[in-house]
Amino acid sequence: MSEGSEKTNEGPVPKAVVSRLSLYLRELQHLIRAGSQTTSSNQLGSLLGFTDAQVRKDLAYFGHFGYPGIGYKCPELIQAIRKILGTDQTWNVAMVGTGNLGHALLGYKGFRSQNFEIVAAFDIDPNVVGQTIQDVPVFHLDDLPKIVSERHVKLGMIMVPSPVAQQVADQLVAAGIEGIVNFAPVTLALPPEVSLVGVDLAIELEQLCFNVANRKAKAAE
Repeated sequence: MSEGSEKTNEGPVPKAVVSRLSLYLRELQHLIRAGSQTTSSNQLGSLLGFTDAQVRKDLAYFGHFGYPGIGYKCPELIQAIRKILGTDQTWNVAMVGTGNLGHALLGYKGFRSQNFEIVAAFDIDPNVVGQTIQDVPVFHLDDLPKIVSERHVKLGMIMVPSPVAQQVADQLVAAGIEGIVNFAPVTLALPPEVSLVGVDLAIELEQLCFNVANRKAKAAE
């Protein structure tokens, strides 16, 4: 079967498919940097541990992208996936909380390469407010609505302790933020029109431990 020749799926796109799109995008970018201009579903799947059928099925939710005898043209597929994800434009991001993790992420250059720009950080610590961290100005949290409006911010990152995470989330929503990445290990209650992604590093480590522990158990059988 030729690349992208499977019938386009209908209905809502599963969350897992969207997650894999981001993985495909990263691998395509790596391939471009390595000098490759084309790839195949077999190669993409092998790099990520998926089957070629899975790759074709995922992409078929959004159209047909392959060429018979060629496979996928990396630059074209990158552009298509960016458009699907909405990252073919720059998104301004606000970060609330400039502790150790927040400080580290303000210096992460990978955001900009994927069209995310942290344009403002917020805190309540008088020793931090008014400072600039990694070229990002730090404002008092009270200024959140004003800065979000002025700088056309649609996405927010919560980097505060769990006890105040919901309060900060409510402030972000009230300021007009439409999507939140929450690094606080607590479940947030948000209105349905606001998208939420939770990042709990302890949970990720637990999942990793499960995989390692079970692999050792199977090896001992």
